[in-house]
Amino acid sequence: MSEKKEYKFDFDSVFNPEDYMYFYGDELNDERTNREVAFLVDEMEMNKPMSVLDVACGFGRHSIKLAELGHHVTGIDYMEGFLSLARKQAEEKGLKINFIKKDMRQVEFNEEFDRALLLFTAFGYFSDEENLEVLKKISKALVQGGLFCFDTFNRDAFLKDFKQYFVHEIRQDLMIDRNTFDPKTGRLIDERIIIRDGKRKDVPFSLRLYDYNEIEKMIEQGGMKIDKVYGDWKKSPFTMNSKGMKIIAKKL
Repeated sequence: MSEKKEYKFDFDSVFNPEDYMYFYGDELNDERTNREVAFLVDEMEMNKPMSVLDVACGFGRHSIKLAELGHHVTGIDYMEGFLSLARKQAEEKGLKINFIKKDMRQVEFNEEFDRALLLFTAFGYFSDEENLEVLKKISKALVQGGLFCFDTFNRDAFLKDFKQYFVHEIRQDLMIDRNTFDPKTGRLIDERIIIRDGKRKDVPFSLRLYDYNEIEKMIEQGGMKIDKVYGDWKKSPFTMNSKGMKIIAKKL
């Protein structure tokens, strides 16, 4: 048998805050965040102050909006650069949010949160076993009956409309994604190139893509059960053509 190929993920390069905010910042605006938070408040029944765990919180766009609504938020992220941005914005708004630098595989809470979030498709970075462990850690952090919102890709639709190349252009700078899919491992392989100020950086990474049945099984193995699933933040029905899955699961 051939040896299984290992695909590595260089978080420091892929999630370099300066490059990330440069290329994605305009897309992750207040209008988009307000729409997503309105979905969370409605679908997760957050009509009173609750304790919320925001895993892979990034620069805190959901955490901050939820804290402004009166929720008690803890944000977890691996990248200190993002957390610095989040802390600065929270301080400017007079908000008390507990932002913690931690790998999502090492989250250690025990029934401390009413609600948990894992948003902006921040899932699939690791092996199947480690990805499952992330869900188990989140489940353990929730109180019984607590709700979890999980936003991830729908592999069926992703592969149906698979693009080998995608170019993101900001002024004279480029972020070029060169994609392949490994059907043996279920991983998207992205040989990404970033060109800024005439300088090139290669930041390859890979992401495990799952279909709904695989996600449902993992959620259940984590001690939760899917309550609702939508195809987008507008609450469209989830179908084989939905680009993503917006899942609400309950801790059993």
